[in-house]
Amino acid sequence: MAVFVTRRIPAEGLRVLSQAGGCLVQQWDSEEPVPRAELLAGVAGKRGLLCLLSDRIDREVLEAAGPGLKVISTMSVGFDHLSLDEIKKRGIRVGYTPDVLTDATAELSVALLLAACRRLPEAAEQVKNGGWTTWKPLWMCGYGLSGSTVGIIGLGRIGQAVARRLKPFGVKKFLYTGTCPKSECAAEFAAEFVPLTRLAEESDFVVVTCALTPATQGMCNKDFFGRMKKTSVFINTSRGAVVNQDDLYDALAHGQIAAAGLDVTTPEPLPTDHPLLSLKNCVILPHIGSATYATRSTMAVLAANNLLAGLRGEPMPHELLL
Repeated sequence: MAVFVTRRIPAEGLRVLSQAGGCLVQQWDSEEPVPRAELLAGVAGKRGLLCLLSDRIDREVLEAAGPGLKVISTMSVGFDHLSLDEIKKRGIRVGYTPDVLTDATAELSVALLLAACRRLPEAAEQVKNGGWTTWKPLWMCGYGLSGSTVGIIGLGRIGQAVARRLKPFGVKKFLYTGTCPKSECAAEFAAEFVPLTRLAEESDFVVVTCALTPATQGMCNKDFFGRMKKTSVFINTSRGAVVNQDDLYDALAHGQIAAAGLDVTTPEPLPTDHPLLSLKNCVILPHIGSATYATRSTMAVLAANNLLAGLRGEPMPHELLL
C-alpha cells in the first residue's frame, strides 16, 4: 500500500501510517507546500494520498497518479481544494476531518471577534508606539457583545460552537441563515432562521462559518455590506472566497461597517501590500483556526486512519460520500 503524504504532519499521524503493516510511506518532508512538480511525481503509482487544504488535487494530479489511486485523505474539514467530480468519476474514496477542529475554530472565531470589536491589535500598537498618553473617555472605544444581535452564516458544527461560546457574553438574539432551517440545533440558542439580507440588516456582529460552495462564493459582497449597520463587525473563519474582498475593503475604508476580522483570505497568504492590510479596523490572521497542538495532532491521526481504512476497503471514521 504505497502512499504519498504531501507535507510534514504531526508525528502522531505519521506514526499511525508507519506502524501499519504493509504501508509504504513517501512524504514531502517540509513545512512548506509541496511544489507542483514534486506532487505530480510523488503521487505517481500510489494507492493512497494524504493531502492538505493547500494542495490542489485536480485532473492533472489524478492522471499523474494513475488508475491505482484508490483513496484520498485530506487533513481538513473543507474540501473545496479537491476536484470532486473528477475524483468521483474515478471511483476514488475521500476521507476528511470534521468535528475534531470544531472547538479550536470556534474559540479562534470568538477571539477574532473580540479582537476586532474591542480594537485589541490597534490598542496594543498604541502602547508600543507611544500613543498611550493618559486615560481618555472616548479613546479606543469599541463595541460590546452584551445586548447585541449576532448573525451566523452557516449554523453547522462550528457555527453552533461559536453561538454556544457567545451566549454567556449576554448576546440578546441570534439569527442564522443557510440552505435550510435547523430548528433542533437552533433551539439551544433560540436562534431565528432568516434570509441573508435580513441577517445583514439586523446583526451587530456577523460571523461566517459556512462551507465554500458555488452558492456561497462571493455572497458577502457590496450589497451585503451595504445592508449592514455602520456599527457592525464582520468575522470570517470559513473560506476566503465567501467574501468579495474589494467590496469589504470599500465598506471598511468608507465607514460602511465598523470593523472586520478574517482568518481566511483570497489568496493565502495575502500579499503584504494588499489594501486590507492598510486598514486599522481590519484584523487579519494567517488561517490559524485549528492551530492548537492537540487539534492538529488529532487531525493528523484521523486523516491517517481514514487513509488506512480506505486502503483496506473498510469503513472510514469520516468519509465524504460522493
